Amino acid sequence: MVKRALWMVLGVLLLLAAAVAVNTLRQGSRQLQVPPAPSIAVDEAAAADRLAGAIRFRTVSSLEQPQLNADQFRGLHAYLQQRYPRVHATLKREVVGELGLLYTWPGSDANTRPIALIAHHDVVPVAPGTEAAWTVPAFDGAVKDGYVWGRGAWDDKGNLIAQLEAIEMLLAAGFQPRQTVFLVSGADEEVGGARGAAAIARLLRERRVHLDFVLDEGLVITQGVIPGVAAPTALVGVAEKGYVSVQLKAAAAPGHSSMPPPPGTSAIARLGAALQRLEQEQFPAALQGVGREMFETLAPEMGGLQRVVLSNLWLFGPLAQRQLEQGAGTNAMLRTTTALTIVHAGNKENVIPGVAEATVNFRILPGETRETVLRRVRAVVGDGIELKELAGGADPSPVTSTGSPSYRLIQRTLRELFPGTIVTPALYIAGSDSQHFIGLTDAIYRFSPVRANAADLPRLHGTNERLATANLADLVRFYHQLLREASAAPATNSVSP
Repeated sequence: MVKRALWMVLGVLLLLAAAVAVNTLRQGSRQLQVPPAPSIAVDEAAAADRLAGAIRFRTVSSLEQPQLNADQFRGLHAYLQQRYPRVHATLKREVVGELGLLYTWPGSDANTRPIALIAHHDVVPVAPGTEAAWTVPAFDGAVKDGYVWGRGAWDDKGNLIAQLEAIEMLLAAGFQPRQTVFLVSGADEEVGGARGAAAIARLLRERRVHLDFVLDEGLVITQGVIPGVAAPTALVGVAEKGYVSVQLKAAAAPGHSSMPPPPGTSAIARLGAALQRLEQEQFPAALQGVGREMFETLAPEMGGLQRVVLSNLWLFGPLAQRQLEQGAGTNAMLRTTTALTIVHAGNKENVIPGVAEATVNFRILPGETRETVLRRVRAVVGDGIELKELAGGADPSPVTSTGSPSYRLIQRTLRELFPGTIVTPALYIAGSDSQHFIGLTDAIYRFSPVRANAADLPRLHGTNERLATANLADLVRFYHQLLREASAAPATNSVSP
């Protein structure tokens, strides 16, 4: 009996191993096979010079002061008019919400749905006390050692300049797009986009515009960031996590520190216990949705055990999930994240405060909502803690299908321009102006072909932000090729009568 049981177990294991092997081998590459595109000549030095000039305008936005640095924003607008004469002679330019820009490039076919390219021109401030750590002062706009240095080089003036460069080149060649192209550039993306992109989106709704797709900043081309993937990998954001911040408040009788209350009963202790519970009882993780599709897309491009595991998530899903939860970036793709960000209590060392407050930020996974997050928070922190949802939150975006023609357009463009680059859908875990365009289109992408490795990532919103001049030229080529490919593609996106 024992022998028979062992043979049965061995037989099951052999069958399982065979199924795993067969399934791994039949998971072929999901990458489009396309010939490389002819080289697009870009004046790299001139483009870098124009981006450097744009960086010199200190377009730092403010939520509380809408007119802060308004002279800098208007100075940048005039600079763009000067440096891109064909764009401003051909495209209709509108100032929306006082400092936002909307350009309209009419297409030749009014029955084809328009597209929108988004790139904001406001920037975040330099953290006080870090100025001396910059290799080049943040607003000098210098071109040095093959890079354009300065605040906004990457986020997001690089994309704006690249879009304008590409259109200026296309206009010089006599090109007209088949579909109307909107260029959207808000002046307050870094503080939520309510005055810029949101106002522009409202204007387009009033004009009954329905877009074929929207392309905004977001994820990038990485190399050496995803374990097991050696090739450059273009992470195309097909969805964006939601956002909500919750204020927690605990109240108790204040008093003198010489006569403390029983342990665990002060406002600070009760708030601290609630925060600890939120830290310990994280939202559940799941390898599903966009995250699962991303790893299934990457699996055939990997080798060894990683390919086997990710090609057979039906069997190894729990193992893969445990490993992915160990990395901050991959963990964020699997769950709604909890971040303790602000704590306030007390104002004197010998006084026990009567109130303690904290703010917790949640980045919401598609499938959840702000309401489901609040319900869970209430359940975890328990009674006696006051909760308040802070303004500025948003539910997760819908997920754009990778089967859509516009996704294949982006994939084709990337594969034509950057042969060997892997293109995969991914989840954007930060925020972008594209959230305001939900409802105007069924397809929103958060991506630009900025090349970034692990060492580059801290430069975003950090010290020594920069963009390689060669990478800027690649951005110009990308938008140039994308617009040409969009006009050449079959008209599957006609406006309904």
